Amino acid sequence: MREVEVSAVLPVYNDLAALRAAIPRSLETLEAIAPGGFELIVAEDGSTDGSMEFVRDYEAKDPRVRLFHADERLGRGRALNRALAGARGSIVCYYDVDLATDMEHLAELVDAVREGYDIATGSRLLPESKIVRSGGREIASRGYNMLVRTILGSSLYDHQCGFKAFRRDRLLSMIPSVTADHWFWDTEVLVRAQKSGYRVREFPVRWQQGEGTTVRRKDVVEMGSAILRLWWRLHVEKG
Repeated sequence: MREVEVSAVLPVYNDLAALRAAIPRSLETLEAIAPGGFELIVAEDGSTDGSMEFVRDYEAKDPRVRLFHADERLGRGRALNRALAGARGSIVCYYDVDLATDMEHLAELVDAVREGYDIATGSRLLPESKIVRSGGREIASRGYNMLVRTILGSSLYDHQCGFKAFRRDRLLSMIPSVTADHWFWDTEVLVRAQKSGYRVREFPVRWQQGEGTTVRRKDVVEMGSAILRLWWRLHVEKG
């Protein structure tokens, strides 16, 4: 079996167009920053647009690519849990398949864990960050993250940026306590990690909003509800 230091994960759901660019760009970047060996895991669940078949073909010709397929729609959190548990690297990272965060930051992300941090995360909301997105999403993001800081006591500024790396052993020891199975997974992991004394590094990134991303009233309600549910678990149920 090949030596693997870094496992990179791409969560995918009906993202065939993005995959065509993301896989070769990922392999090129990982070759430069992980000479000790790497793997690229595509965590694909329930796609109907040919994403699975595309990755399966890529896997057949390049052993560094691994497909983790599920017939049912797992949701972001469950798909990540499955991929991270099956990863072979001591450092695991994931990023959005649309490559919204500039891939030039991947070396900094991985190096932070190499240097002793348990978790590293890109941030779109630090003063030095350079972002391009619509005003509506900007307001929603800042409001959401302010609530997480205020209600859940986080010291971080951006909890939902899809650009994170972990020491795999530390992450796996915490995963059983994480209950979120979709988009709130990112926030819950960061909040629980801080409460457990994990060392977390947040750094500014260049980020550009992908196509087709909108904020609906339903999303805002779900964001607030998820924050309150986690507060209840942490402070009332003590779990």
